[in-house]
Amino acid sequence: MSFSMAAFCAARLMALPDAPSNFDPKLFQELRWRSIGPFRGGRALAVTGVRGQPEVFYFGAVGGGVWRTNDAGRTWNPIFDSQSIASIGAIAVAPSNPQILYVGTGEADMRSDISYGNGMYKSNDGGKTWTHIGLEDSRQIARILVDPRDPEKVLVAALGHAYGPNPERGVFYSKDGGKKWKRVLFHDENTGAIDLAFEPGNPKTIYAALLQTRRPPWNIYPPSKGPGSGLYRSKDGGDHWEQVTGRGLPSEGVGRMGISFAPSNPRRIYLIIDAKEGGLYRSDDSGENWKRVSDDRRIWGRGWYFCEVSVDSKDADTVYVPNTGLYRSRDGGKTFAVIKGAPGGDDYHQLWIDPDEPQRMILSSDQGAVVTRNGGETWSSWFNQPTGQFYHVATDNRFPYWVYGAQQDSGAAAMPSRGIPQILTLCTADSFRARICAPSKICTSRQVWRRAKSSAGPGPCRWYFRRAMRMCCISARNSCFAPPTAVIPGKPSAPT
Repeated sequence: MSFSMAAFCAARLMALPDAPSNFDPKLFQELRWRSIGPFRGGRALAVTGVRGQPEVFYFGAVGGGVWRTNDAGRTWNPIFDSQSIASIGAIAVAPSNPQILYVGTGEADMRSDISYGNGMYKSNDGGKTWTHIGLEDSRQIARILVDPRDPEKVLVAALGHAYGPNPERGVFYSKDGGKKWKRVLFHDENTGAIDLAFEPGNPKTIYAALLQTRRPPWNIYPPSKGPGSGLYRSKDGGDHWEQVTGRGLPSEGVGRMGISFAPSNPRRIYLIIDAKEGGLYRSDDSGENWKRVSDDRRIWGRGWYFCEVSVDSKDADTVYVPNTGLYRSRDGGKTFAVIKGAPGGDDYHQLWIDPDEPQRMILSSDQGAVVTRNGGETWSSWFNQPTGQFYHVATDNRFPYWVYGAQQDSGAAAMPSRGIPQILTLCTADSFRARICAPSKICTSRQVWRRAKSSAGPGPCRWYFRRAMRMCCISARNSCFAPPTAVIPGKPSAPT
C-alpha cells in the first residue's frame, strides 16, 4: 500500500462524526423500542437444564441476557431484561431447590468483541425476580457451582478484567447465598479462574483451573498462557488448595483448561488442556496420575476460546468436547467423531447433560442454544431466539425502510422495519460491516481466514479487514478470497 493510501485510510479510520446538534427531548419522548428481529440465535456460552423437569432449560447469551424454555427449546422467553447488564458468562440451578438460580455476568471467552458484566445475580423464584449479590468488579465470570445439598453455598470462578489487572478475580465462596463473599483461591492480579468442578457425591473435593490471560488491543488471539495458569485442588470444601502438577500433566505453555468428572465413576476425571503438549488428559485414580489420551487438534485447537469437556452421566467412556464441531468419544477419549456442525453452529461452547437422562442435553454455540431429547440425533431450532450479536447496522431509504446488519458468525442479514417479519441472509461466516454504498447497492464484509474484502461490483466501495482492524479504502479491485457478498439492486433478494 502506498504512503498516500495508508494516510488516507488512517484518516478515514480515525475520523469522528460531527458532534450531534441540540434537540428537544420532547420530540422523542413517545418513541418506544420494539424488536424487529432477526429471530435467530447469537453467541451463547452458559447453558443448563433442570434435573427432574425434562422440558425446562436455561441459556445465557453473551449480549442478550438469560432465556428460559418450558417446552424443550420450541419457544424461549427472556427472564433477565429487567436488569441493567446483558452479557452472561455462567448460570447455575441449585440442585436441592430448582427455584434458586445464580447468574454470573460477563462472558469469559477472550474474544476481541468481549462484553463485560457487573457481578453475580440470584433469583429465588425461578427467574421472575432478581437480586444483585456482589462481585461487581469481577467483570468476567466463567463458572458457578452450587452445593448439591445446600443452595446457599456457592462457588464462583471469576476471570477478572479482560484488558488489565484487578484484584477481584480467582475463586470466591459464599455460605449465605451471596450476602458475603470470601476469595478462597487467588494467584495474582493478572490471573483469574476459568473452571470449577465438584467430585460427584463429595462437594468437599473441588478442582479449579486458573488462567493468566489478557486481551490487548489490535490482536485477534489473546496471549493466554501466562505463568499463573494451572490446576488446583481442594479437599476441604475450598478452605485450602494445592496446585496439581507433574503426574503426567503438561508443564510447558499451559493455558486454559476444562474439567469434568465422570458421574458414574467419580475416580475418573477428564481434563482438556491448551498447552505445548495439549489435548485431552484423563485420570482414573482421582487425580493422582494423568495420561494424555488424545492429542487430536480438532478438540483443543484455539484452546483460549474453547477447552470445555462433558461426560455422559451414565457411561464414563462417553465424552463430549465442543469446538468448531461437537465431538464425541465412545472409548474414554481415545478417538473422536463429530456429531454436530454447521448449519446451526460454527463454534460450540458448552454442553449440559442431564444427570438422570443422558439423552437429554442442551448445547450452546455462536448460533444460540439448542436442545436434544435423543442424544443428539435431532436438535431444536435456533431460529426462535433473537439474540444475535450485530457489529454494525445500516438502513436504506425505501418506505417502509429496511434494516441491514452484520452478525457475528452468522452472516449479514436484512429485514423490514415493519410489516411481515422476514429475514434475508446476505452472506455467511463472520460479518463485520453493512453499508449502503449507493441507492441500489448494499455492501457487507465478511471474515475469511483473518482477512476479507467485499465487492459490490465496479465502484469505489470496498471494506478491508486485517487483524481485526477496520479501514475504508478506495479501490475497484476485487480480490476476495471467497465469492463476493450479495449486491442487491432495487429491493432485497436472496444472493445468487
